Formats: sequence, C-alpha cells, structure tokens
Amino acid sequence: MATKFLLTLAICRLIVTVGLTLDPAELLRLEVEGQLSLEPADIGSASRDFGRMRSAEPLAVLHPASADDVARLVKSAYESAHGFGVSARGHGHSINGQAMTRNGMGEVLTCSKEENPELYHAVLGGLGQFGIITRARIALERAPTRVKWIRVLYSNFSAFTQDQEYLISLHGHKHKFDYVEGFVIVDEGLINNWRSSFFSPRNPVKISSLNADGGVLYCLEITKNYQESNADTIDQEVEALLKKLNFIPASEFTTELPYVDFLDRVHKAELKLRSKNLWDVPHPWLNLFVPKSKIADFDKGVFKGILGNNTSGPILIYPMNKNKWDEKSSVVTPDEDVFYLVALLRSALDNGDETQGLDYLSNQNRQILRFCEETGINVKQWVIEVNGAPATLYAGETYELQVDFPEHYPMEAPQQRPADNDRYVKNCKNGRSPKETRWWFHDDKV
Repeated sequence: MATKFLLTLAICRLIVTVGLTLDPAELLRLEVEGQLSLEPADIGSASRDFGRMRSAEPLAVLHPASADDVARLVKSAYESAHGFGVSARGHGHSINGQAMTRNGMGEVLTCSKEENPELYHAVLGGLGQFGIITRARIALERAPTRVKWIRVLYSNFSAFTQDQEYLISLHGHKHKFDYVEGFVIVDEGLINNWRSSFFSPRNPVKISSLNADGGVLYCLEITKNYQESNADTIDQEVEALLKKLNFIPASEFTTELPYVDFLDRVHKAELKLRSKNLWDVPHPWLNLFVPKSKIADFDKGVFKGILGNNTSGPILIYPMNKNKWDEKSSVVTPDEDVFYLVALLRSALDNGDETQGLDYLSNQNRQILRFCEETGINVKQWVIEVNGAPATLYAGETYELQVDFPEHYPMEAPQQRPADNDRYVKNCKNGRSPKETRWWFHDDKV
C-alpha cells in the first residue's frame, strides 16, 4: 500500500506545462488518461518556479495518469503545425540504474549503459533537455538502523578543507565516515539556523569566543552508520577517525538517532519553516563548482568578504572526487581531481531588513559571479556535438552547439547556437557558408 501511495504522489507531481501561441481547443482534443487543465488555479500553480523568483504563464497544464500521456503530449508538440513548447516539472530523478525516457519526438525509449547509451549519458545531468524520464530502475541496498551524527567546528579554513579532503579520500576503505558535509557560519552570535538546530540553544556557542578568522567559522558534519549488532564497537571506530582531524577540541557535538530520522532531517526543518510562513518565500539560491586550487581564494573573497556577517540561510561546502563522476554524462565539472560544491541556500524575507531582501541577496549573487570571473574561477560552457544529417550538405561533418541557459530558466527554454562560427565555415562543403542557413531554436525536426 505504501509503495502504491508513493508512486501515485510522484505521478501527480509530474506536471507538464504547455506554452506559446496555440488554440486551447487543439490541446483539448488530445486523448490522454490524465487531466488536461485550463483552470486558472492550475495555470497559476504551474507558472511559478520553486524559488518564487520567476514566472511564466503556460497555456495549459497536463496532470498525466501514465507515461503514455507524456509521450502523447510530446509527440503532439512535435507534429503540431503551430508548434508549442513542453516543459516538465517535478522532482529530480536518480542517476543510477536504468531509465525510460520520452525524447523530443514523443518516442518511448529504454536506455542504459548498454541500450541507447548516448541518450542515457546525455540525460544524466541534462537538466531535462534530452528527454522526460517517466520510469527509472534504482538499485537498493540494505539500510543501517542507526546513525552516530557528529559536528565539529574549525576557525582555520585550511585545516577545514584538508580534513574534508582527507575524509573523502577514504572512500572504499573499511574505516571511514559514511557522510561528509561542511557549512560556513558567518553570523555573529548563536550558531543556529534552519540546518543547525543540532546545537542546543541552552548551550550557546559564540563565534567571538572561538577566535574565528575573519569572523567566520566552519562546521564539519559527519556520520557513522551502524546496525544494532555492531553498536558496541562504533564509539571506538568514531574516536579513531576523529583523532586524525584538526578541529577545535571543545567544539565536538554528538548525537545518535534512527537512520530514517537522519534522512528526514531537512524535511523536518522545512515543516518548521512552513509553520512560521518562512518557506514559500523567494529563494535566490546559488550553486557553484569551485576547483580545489581556487577554494582558498573563494573563502577570502566571498565568505570573509562579500557576504559580510549575514547569511539568510545555510551555506554548504564540501569536496568531491572527479573520478567518482561519469565522464560520459553531460554534467560539466572543473578540470581538477578534487573540486568543491558551494551552495548558498538562502531565503529572501520581507521583514524590513534590507540585507535579507530579494534585491540585496540577488545582487550579492551577481557580485560573487563577478568575483569568480575576476579571480579566474571560470564559468564552464555547455557544448554538445551534433552529427550532420545524412544526404544533406552537412553529411559526414561534426558540429558543436553551445547551449545557453537564459536568466529565466527553467521558465524559458535554453537557446542553442553554433559554438564556433569559424569552424562551421571551415568545415562546410561545396563552398557554401552555413551563415546562409537559418537556425531554428527549440525545434527537434532540424
């Protein structure tokens, strides 16, 4: 019964939004099992993104009852004489296992590393641009029963990053932590926000009392999973691992809880914010991949510079090993063996404090991106290769298209353009210039 309920919920959350100029009557003639709605309430709900910063009103909303509904809609868009865009909304999907995808022509394709491998890898990190995943096979493993959850503090950024990099280097070893995540604390006063309720308000910790460098502290969050059968030895394992770290000795906080409760910790924090009407607010989030060689510059310029002493939400930072990423996927990562995810998950509040307002936080995000450019933390470009169509002027040639994501993405579709026009002219056959060719964006028939 529980499985059926979760599946139904997932299907209901997969909302497909239809836009551009088209007579709604044409859509209403589409035979689907689900509900094709023109109701203002559905239109309004589908027009807003999660961040509540962008909106674009669709023509109609489809609540599909099956994967075939999605295929029918996409195929209808592909074959329509008027042309209209389709945008899928919903939860993200796992990058593991096998996936069934609806491509831009409404075809139903099963893809894996062995079957349709190019599409399979393109969908991984493809931001929904290569197809709509309607079914996925996800590998499962036996879950632990309990978690020992530890948080420690650092005032030295170099020690903080070195310890994180050491811990992720233990991947594949028997003695390791099962979860490693860091976050930055720039607020003076209590170390307490929606992700750090771990610290008891009855035992306040002040940044000023810990000799924070530049008024900034760094928190390392780590866990060790275990079963009841090995509960007697878990403390010794944790202690041995902690001895190799260089955190502030008096800052260690430890708790134990069921594994399911640990997985659900963010959802519980969300419910608290919803109860205070602090969830459905604009979220000017900024997520960046920063190379290891530039992370110290980022700390100095952003954490100890641009942000000041007000975060308006959690700031996550943790390293990743590049060799754990599939190079065949369409995800673009820095060209270094280790790089960091920096996630500023901030919320804008209309409470009279300018530093917590949407304009202020959005401007800070732009300052951070300018800093990255000036410091040489280059922004990666998303470039794809396209083979020339058979029996055409472009047959046998390979061309590059650069995908540009507009400011209002995902409410507006990405644009595609030649990555290097000189290359197109050089490679073109029979002396004709591709500049004479008109490029049609958002059209899979080209």
